[in-house]
Amino acid sequence: MTNTDILRQLRHEWRYYAHTPRARVAFMAFRERHQELPLSQITSGAELIAALEPRGGLRVIERANVVSALLHDAADRDIHRMLLQTLLPGVVSVCRSLHFGRGVVTEPGEFMTEAVTTLSELLTEWAGQRRGYAAPDILSALRGRLRRWIIKEKALRDSVAIDSQHPAEEADTLESRLAAFAHGEHADLARAVYDRVIAGLSLSDIAAQRGADPRRLRRELEEFVTQHIL
Repeated sequence: MTNTDILRQLRHEWRYYAHTPRARVAFMAFRERHQELPLSQITSGAELIAALEPRGGLRVIERANVVSALLHDAADRDIHRMLLQTLLPGVVSVCRSLHFGRGVVTEPGEFMTEAVTTLSELLTEWAGQRRGYAAPDILSALRGRLRRWIIKEKALRDSVAIDSQHPAEEADTLESRLAAFAHGEHADLARAVYDRVIAGLSLSDIAAQRGADPRRLRRELEEFVTQHIL
């Protein structure tokens, strides 16, 4: 997956969703709740996202106020989706500043997917808050979380790396430790660790092979390695 695939997917999804009756109702309710915002000439979420672009017609302070209101109402999943779409350009900038997780993931698209998922979780956690500088605050928090994720992933890889200089002498290598779980209840997780660390497959590929959620699989692998390998 390239770094544009997830963006293309989200934009395609948004073009469909933004014109559904559900999305229109959600936006009109949002506009009604926030009559202090300059939204009287905007009639849909699609128009709102366009208006929030740098050349969309709203002044900087007006855009900031709209994003702040979207965050406040983000417990509503339709508003959540509108806010996520609004922040996608900023997500790309954050990923670029972190070199798309180079050294941790093999494909930029995998890091973009992680970033979008993390952003969605962040919006859920912060929903209901009032922040005058909501967009930069959210993106700053996203950058911090992704940076910690990169450090954690690198540490995990380093901690389970095989000492290639002494493979014959090292009886307790990662491979031998994983082999001990080959036929037990943790066999699938042991195989996934092998695929990730030794075979070098991406987490998204491993998850796809198993029909699993990548983030949930990552947590399960971390717990398995921490409890049984390290």
